[in-house]
Amino acid sequence: MLRGALKPALLTSILVVAVGFFVKGTPGLFAGLLASFVVVIFFSVSLFVSKLTKNADPITVFSLAMLSYVTKLTLVAALLIAVTRLTDESSVDRRSFGVGALVISGAWLLGEIRAFLKLKLELDIQGKSGNTPATGEENQ
Repeated sequence: MLRGALKPALLTSILVVAVGFFVKGTPGLFAGLLASFVVVIFFSVSLFVSKLTKNADPITVFSLAMLSYVTKLTLVAALLIAVTRLTDESSVDRRSFGVGALVISGAWLLGEIRAFLKLKLELDIQGKSGNTPATGEENQ
């Protein structure tokens, strides 16, 4: 899934950086680069956690997913506060950053959905597995 999501996100990142530079100059370039970095790291962590916990019990998966989500939100909030307070509007264009992050996020999610839909998943349907759901006896 990482490859399926990363490719459209990186292509979109290149486009966002180029458009940001063309429209806003150097502040748009820095905003596009920062948006690309934040979005790719944010979504990659989720895929990394899901890969680590693919054989774990559901409570562990949920706990790690929530921990990673809260950690990511805290770090992104800290990064955004730092960028807002430590940089001038003339060095990083805020509007270009916001629009770029939304566009790259959309490309990542569409790529991830596309990759998921291409998966061949086998589902164990109880009616065909030999056991009935109510009695547990084999079908005759």
